[in-house]
Amino acid sequence: MEFFSDSFGLGINIDYQLDTGIRMDLYITITIRLLISLLMGGMIGLERAFSGRPAGLRTHSLVCISSCLLMLFSLFQWDLLKNVPIETIRIDPTRMAQGIMTGIGFLGAGVIMKERFSVRGLTTAASIWMTAAIGVIMGLGFYFPAVVATILTLIVLSFFRWFERKLPVFRYGRLILRFKNDQAISKDEINRIIEGNNIKGGDCSYYLKEEGKFLQFELTVRSNNPENFYRLSETLRSLHNVYEFSVINTGE
Repeated sequence: MEFFSDSFGLGINIDYQLDTGIRMDLYITITIRLLISLLMGGMIGLERAFSGRPAGLRTHSLVCISSCLLMLFSLFQWDLLKNVPIETIRIDPTRMAQGIMTGIGFLGAGVIMKERFSVRGLTTAASIWMTAAIGVIMGLGFYFPAVVATILTLIVLSFFRWFERKLPVFRYGRLILRFKNDQAISKDEINRIIEGNNIKGGDCSYYLKEEGKFLQFELTVRSNNPENFYRLSETLRSLHNVYEFSVINTGE
């Protein structure tokens, strides 16, 4: 069966043909690897979809299948194409893998979003990159490391989220306070309010807004309990001289 015919403009025509006599076990191998890639990418995508991320089941499944498919073509070039001069075929799966991972970088960048002072999507971008790597390994037929990598990825995405929440680490936020210029309080008093809610404050910035009508304070705050940010907002609501305020969580 003719695959395609190409002319190089040099009076040389080369007919590429798809081998109709490919062993049935080769077709089975290709099918099994693609199906397992679908399964592995789908499991990672389900976890992301369950977490409410925009890149979920379909995205991760397609990434894993496409990576596997490209590696299969690189691996089985000799089996798929016949009547092609042997010197025209270069089998180097590592080069194909490098190209795949470079392309996946653009897809991963698309799910990273900056929302004011926070950056979201880094974990999803990493999971897409990992899914592509699993697809590459699956295409090469390294079943055991592909399965282990899938299990470890699911553990990191699910169990580690719970584990991170239990860790006694600092949660960071951005505090913005606005006062009428004649009702502004001192920086020391702001620090007392912050520390009264078990929150630590960092360096403070000062701004005059709307032709000097308002004085605005902006500072980074941190606490080992994110609930303290809510308590701080309740405290600020009770202050009559606070014109506007916002407490923004800067974590993912």
